[in-house]
Amino acid sequence: MAPWPELENAQPNPNKYLEGVTSQQPTTTEKGKETNKNDTGSPVTKIELLPSNSTVALIEEPTQVADPWDLPELRDTGIKWSERDTKGKILCVFQGIGKFILLLGFLYFFVCSLDVLSSAFQLAGGKVAGQFFSNNSIMSNPVAGMVIGVLVTVLVQSSSTSSSIVVSMVASSLLSVRAAIPIIMGANIGTSITNTIVALMQAGDRNEFRRAFAGATVHDFFNWLSVLVLLPLEAATHYLETLTDLVVETFHFKNGEDAPALLKVITDPFTKLIIQLDKKVISQIAMNDEAAINKSLIKIWCKTLTNVTQMNVTVPSPENCTSPSLCWSNDLYTWTIKNVTSKENIAKCQHIFVNSNLPDIVVGIILLLVSLLVLCGCLIMIVKLLGSVLRGQVAIVIKKTLNTDFPFPFAWVTGYLAILVGAGMTFVVQSSSVFTSAMTPLIGIGVISIERAYPLTLGSNIGTTTTAILAALASPGNTLRSSLQIALCHFFFNISGIMLWYPIPFTRLPIRLAKGLGIVSSKYRWFAIFYLIFFFFLIPLAVFGLSLAGWPVLVGVGVPIIFVILLVVVLNLLQSRCPRILPGRLQNWNFLPLWMHSLKPWDDLISLFAGCCQNRCCLCCRLCCRTCCLLCGCPPCCRCSGCCQNLEEEPELPIKVPEAFDNVAMSREAPDGPPQAQGEAGGTRSITSSTAL
Repeated sequence: MAPWPELENAQPNPNKYLEGVTSQQPTTTEKGKETNKNDTGSPVTKIELLPSNSTVALIEEPTQVADPWDLPELRDTGIKWSERDTKGKILCVFQGIGKFILLLGFLYFFVCSLDVLSSAFQLAGGKVAGQFFSNNSIMSNPVAGMVIGVLVTVLVQSSSTSSSIVVSMVASSLLSVRAAIPIIMGANIGTSITNTIVALMQAGDRNEFRRAFAGATVHDFFNWLSVLVLLPLEAATHYLETLTDLVVETFHFKNGEDAPALLKVITDPFTKLIIQLDKKVISQIAMNDEAAINKSLIKIWCKTLTNVTQMNVTVPSPENCTSPSLCWSNDLYTWTIKNVTSKENIAKCQHIFVNSNLPDIVVGIILLLVSLLVLCGCLIMIVKLLGSVLRGQVAIVIKKTLNTDFPFPFAWVTGYLAILVGAGMTFVVQSSSVFTSAMTPLIGIGVISIERAYPLTLGSNIGTTTTAILAALASPGNTLRSSLQIALCHFFFNISGIMLWYPIPFTRLPIRLAKGLGIVSSKYRWFAIFYLIFFFFLIPLAVFGLSLAGWPVLVGVGVPIIFVILLVVVLNLLQSRCPRILPGRLQNWNFLPLWMHSLKPWDDLISLFAGCCQNRCCLCCRLCCRTCCLLCGCPPCCRCSGCCQNLEEEPELPIKVPEAFDNVAMSREAPDGPPQAQGEAGGTRSITSSTAL
């Protein structure tokens, strides 16, 4: 078979295939051409063929697959500093100062929106969270206590609030320290949902979303894995209770000053203008105070005066008198003198909802929507500003500073130093949610790697416990011991988790699991929302519901499910490591239906439902749309009235193909075929977009 001459010596002119570019013919004869005349006198041009250079490699070299977790290059696409004049340099300096001020401003509103978001969750679900704690019979079950801690912390969006409720219940002898430890473990899990929600805001770019979601969920996996190991260990040995009791007995702690409010000093003046809550109501509901059920969480009076006066009151009998000398009676009544406490309201709070008569749930939903909107806007602007600032040499310096290890003998020290940095930063901002949420966009744009974000997250877990310990030291004398022991349990739980999942590189499973989840979530972005709902709501609610039915039901349903999960994990490991020892049928999951071992059918189903709303509606959607149009009288240009119309076929766009790949033999038409269109003359062919793709 003869080769195609058109492809052997193809030297296409790239300007010929660009719209609007005209090639100018040279006036002189090109090099390598000789012009002669034949017998008839007509000029003949002899063309010297260039040596053929094949562009196809004879042996295809293996291409290097790029690591999806490599940090991107943050290149500076602007004008270099050396190329700017004096005016440009001054303008660049002022632009940098302005961007820095804007970055601080958006970061401030970002932190304030997190605070308002926590208040919104407490208004919407605080009373429900308090009722979870009021069932003391379920608290004796460690698994139920753990999921209650998860649910309550998710509902109030604050591990400090849930921990303070637990401390109050322990101090009031409504809950033992042994029963409170699983709740603290659950609160440690629930507090990691905040930065996972923040990571969802970066779903627009798949690469950023993969890194941001993996960096956020590494916190989740660390907490879940720690609970899976340490909760059974604590239930069997009670080592946390024994260790913390020994520490409290050994060191005679005394009441100290209040915990320093570093970040609250800056954010409280703004957030208190929006909403103020009376958090004692949740604790009172948890301690079965029926009068607190009808109270509102919205704080109305910020300044009150308590008066204690002696008054004559009637009592049923002389035995109820305060003392025999202060008791008078006649034939009908018995009086005595008692101290009566009266509370006088002096000044109202100064926030938006102080005079509103809206229910707590309505105010909570309003604040939830507004805070999420502000949170998304601030996060988008922070990412944009960081992307414009962290470029060129600045980005190189920051990335090297954050992600570079120490020299060889001391490389292992780098991670532990990062843990200390994370603990210190969390102590400054007094919230692990704020620190990890602020770190999430930096992971997304590639400034911080997942491997460096992991020890920083572990440090934030320790930093939030040190704040709780200082707050416990400021407790009154009757609650000092219980609050301090609970705070120490939280501290030693996180230390135990770090000892399990960090010192040996092989045991750093949270990084691997988070990367796997990040890859899946970047491919199927709906799976991130499913993960959030399933792990933080459905599983805790299911376990809580089974706990209400008792231990036998929980064990009877939970043990088979755990057995199946372990079997799947073991089979996955064997299939990836040594599949030869498995039977041929078990070497892969193809023997199962596709929807049981792949997310592709589910993605097609979700895409089908999403496409029904965008392209062609199903019968039910058509009926709903037409009914809506008839009721509301939509104009013909309304999106609702047009959603049921079939989309017109897009016109085929002509695509120019280079002559080097336009074979004459392949493009030659049959003799009796239709003539070519006029637009196809001049060495180009018009083909459909689908054929080109």
